[in-house]
Amino acid sequence: MEEKEETGGLRELELLEALAENPEARQVDLATRLGVAVGTVNWLLKRLTSKGYVKVKRIGQWRWHYLLTPRGLAEKTELTRQYVRHSMCLYRQIRQEARQLLNTVVKGGYDRVRLEGNPDSDLLDICSLTCLEQKIAVVNLREPAGQDGVPVLRLVEQELVIEWPKEGENG
Repeated sequence: MEEKEETGGLRELELLEALAENPEARQVDLATRLGVAVGTVNWLLKRLTSKGYVKVKRIGQWRWHYLLTPRGLAEKTELTRQYVRHSMCLYRQIRQEARQLLNTVVKGGYDRVRLEGNPDSDLLDICSLTCLEQKIAVVNLREPAGQDGVPVLRLVEQELVIEWPKEGENG
């Protein structure tokens, strides 16, 4: 349930930021920006309006002006603070896990690893920086995992796992 609340809070934050930047944005444009359906934007807008965070004024037949109220600005600030706190906790957690796994890599006699995961992931970047900090080279070979003789540090969702090369493949 906590993850759902975080996602909902993040969506609300994204919508509040979008409305602050462009108070006359169309719902279809807001939906595109947030990567959700127009109905979801409509539902979120009604929710934010009912909480007193946004006031809506009609400016044309199909055009609306969205104004963040003082409560809405305060909520935007609070959601931003929560997001940063959550991000920093996740950053520290991934750093700690990466350090622990990299220590086992060094104890196993390796001085390099291959990183795998979503290449656009900030968490994978954290792993790469941790490798640099620990003086462990990162290799990106095209061979399938485990066949290049180095351990693979894989990021799956928000979890790190290590895969060891088969016996006799120590690079």
